[in-house]
Amino acid sequence: MSARIVQIYLPESEIARLEDILPRHSRRYWREAVPGGQEKYCCIVQQRYTERLLDELEDAFASVPTFTAFVEQLEAVLPLIEETPATELPLPEDLSPPSAIERFFSRDRLSTDELYDDIEESLHIRPSYLLTVTLSSIIAGLGMVSGQTAVVIGAMIIAPLLGPTMGVALAATVGNRKLGQQAAITLFIGCVFSVLAGLALGYLTTVDPLVPELKNRTVVQLADVALALACGAAGVLAFSRGSSLSLVGVMIAVALVPPLSASGIYLGAGYPDASANAMFLFAVNLVCVNVAGIAMFLIQGLPPKSWRLTGGILAIWAFLLVLLMSMMAGRIFLGFGSWDAILDRLSVGG
Repeated sequence: MSARIVQIYLPESEIARLEDILPRHSRRYWREAVPGGQEKYCCIVQQRYTERLLDELEDAFASVPTFTAFVEQLEAVLPLIEETPATELPLPEDLSPPSAIERFFSRDRLSTDELYDDIEESLHIRPSYLLTVTLSSIIAGLGMVSGQTAVVIGAMIIAPLLGPTMGVALAATVGNRKLGQQAAITLFIGCVFSVLAGLALGYLTTVDPLVPELKNRTVVQLADVALALACGAAGVLAFSRGSSLSLVGVMIAVALVPPLSASGIYLGAGYPDASANAMFLFAVNLVCVNVAGIAMFLIQGLPPKSWRLTGGILAIWAFLLVLLMSMMAGRIFLGFGSWDAILDRLSVGG
């Protein structure tokens, strides 16, 4: 269900302020004393109000040394909490009312803190992360080389680039520079290891450059742009609702891991032109995923710290997308990126 239980610990001297805050975000809450002079409040909060409750708690009590609040998901509660216009709690005076689209999409979205918590662990460059990226790329590469689509999908389920990719989009949306830098570095290193794994695979195995699973990663068409935009939007939509990470990973990995692996394979096999084309597909997909991801986070009502900063970042990603699409159109018009031209170069290279 779309509700959370929020537990709050405060000294007794702060209770009056807390009891002034809670009715604006919750209709059910109760109090109990705990050892150490603390008071514990438990409140049931509809998910759409969790974000604003946590923000107000942080503003009011961040300076209180013993203040603690944490959020847990509820599986069921009786009597039921209905989400209708009649049960809607009034907004604080400093918040503007959400649009109809924002209201619809934000009903069951995780709060920003919950999203941070889901992403944080995947942003550290650990041996397990590097090994997972490498293995995922090898599995995807072997699937493409052998023409086995099911194997490529299996590599996507591993989803090693999910956290960093979501982290970049989330950081751009909320304007968190530290998160953005950490996510970008982790994503970059993961991409390097993915290409290196494909490079080793292309060098050590016999590669038929015309296998459809590989060849399809050397051509960029409008359908690929639409696919990457859909993957980014669907991935963020599922991720922000706490869906299975495997499901979200497939959505993101379909646009990122195979082109990276294919680029390394073609380079290791001695087809630099095809390798460059695969890397170009990856660049288009990465930009599309971020454009769609940021837009979907904003549609769901994720609150930016600065609309000017977030709008500027989104404009840069959109500009890069237009630039890459112009390059794609130019390559096809001049014959460098057409299907026949690529097949000719692969045949000659073989």
